Amino acid sequence: MTESHHSPAAVAVAPAPAATPTTLDINQIQRILPHRYPFLLIDRVLDLTRKQRIVALKNVSVNEPFFAGHFPGFPIMPGVLIVEAIAQAGGVLVLAEPENRQNKLMVFTGIERARFRRPVVPGDQLRIEVEVVAWRHSAVRMSGKAFVGDKLVCEATASCALVSRAEGDAGPRPEVSEP
Repeated sequence: MTESHHSPAAVAVAPAPAATPTTLDINQIQRILPHRYPFLLIDRVLDLTRKQRIVALKNVSVNEPFFAGHFPGFPIMPGVLIVEAIAQAGGVLVLAEPENRQNKLMVFTGIERARFRRPVVPGDQLRIEVEVVAWRHSAVRMSGKAFVGDKLVCEATASCALVSRAEGDAGPRPEVSEP
């Protein structure tokens, strides 16, 4: 019986690719998303599975600027901002991929089946879960749900396009196709 022995130095090993972290704090989120206060609507990423799924948190404070007018004496987080938080979580998922993400923006191309189940009020913590439905080269369709505790408060399907941005120039409106 003959055994073959290979020395460890004789086996070529490719370097491991840089792994995308599975959790992100606010500083890491800000390195990915261009949004800033008062329009950055996610505070932490609890779980990220590349090109598949993300779970993020938004801590809803009474100091949010929209509560001053929506509605005085009965503050409710606007549903459109919950959908925006879903899109921003998806944006982290999508923009974590390209190396030149500082030159990219993710823009809405559609919102479908948005449903609002319960009001979100100061003191709530939104848990945002987003899953990729379809991903093409520069377009993504995502299904998102937002929860407070175990209660579903909002769900929507968002379509987005990854577009190039030039510093200080909005440029021509991008033509986008649905994924």
